[in-house]
Amino acid sequence: MSITSYIFGILAALLTLGVVIEMLRRGRMRERHAIWWLVAGTLALIIGVFPSTLTWAGAVFGVAVPVNLVFFVSIAVLFLVCIQHSSELTTLESKARTLAERSSLHELRIEELERTITALRDERNQ
Repeated sequence: MSITSYIFGILAALLTLGVVIEMLRRGRMRERHAIWWLVAGTLALIIGVFPSTLTWAGAVFGVAVPVNLVFFVSIAVLFLVCIQHSSELTTLESKARTLAERSSLHELRIEELERTITALRDERNQ
């Protein structure tokens, strides 16, 4: 690989980490969502700074082409992010359904109270 490729990899990893940290700082991303992106950015930075680490990890895991290990880890991280988001989506859907049901019950109760008040006023005025 050329020096340009290494510099590009390091800059991409630093940019990823910088964006995630800035989103955390501004409150646009929560910590539990940022953890996988921070892990991926840190791993990319380590591989960018120490490219021989990728060759070593490929040999440890028995991967013939080290770049395939990068693709596998990337897919695994994205898979974990999808699982986390699916879990949170399920929880939020359940909470939204509960809130809609409570809101409907409150509206019915308010309508019932308004009818009762109207009936009492009518009786009082007669």
